Amino acid sequence: IIDLLSKFYSLKEGSIKIDGKDINKYKTDDVRKMIGIVTQESLLFHDTIKNNICFGNEECDINNLRNAAKIANAYDFIERLDKKYNTIIGERGLKLSGGQRQRICIARAIYKDPPILIFDEATSSLDSKSEKSVQTAVDKVMKDRTTIIIAHRLSTIKNVDKIIVI
Repeated sequence: IIDLLSKFYSLKEGSIKIDGKDINKYKTDDVRKMIGIVTQESLLFHDTIKNNICFGNEECDINNLRNAAKIANAYDFIERLDKKYNTIIGERGLKLSGGQRQRICIARAIYKDPPILIFDEATSSLDSKSEKSVQTAVDKVMKDRTTIIIAHRLSTIKNVDKIIVI
């Protein structure tokens, strides 16, 4: 379903609409700009925290960067690092814990500020303490936007408006 929404596949029948408009009437790039995705496996680069959060943007607004980090519950741990946002996090973010990596990915999605957010098993591989911190971030981010959460754990979806079981 998420691959259909992201236009990785074309619909054979039926339709998917965003704000009442069939997604086939949108350019693929325009649909993808409307979506922020946080997956089970943190997709991070051997670069700074700043560049990982601002990835895909030509310029990085420091105020938006900090705000995204605060909403994602990443601000405090970033501020404790020696080089803060200029810290190189290693290949796939291996210098960070699993929870920290996920919060950086959530901050990236928040920085993008898309109207649609997708969390695909974003907390499934975390310990309970990290899961709680990431879940708090997810709860903050869901306000005022369409959020699709794919999850097996009931605790992950306890604050949603509608649950669809597939």
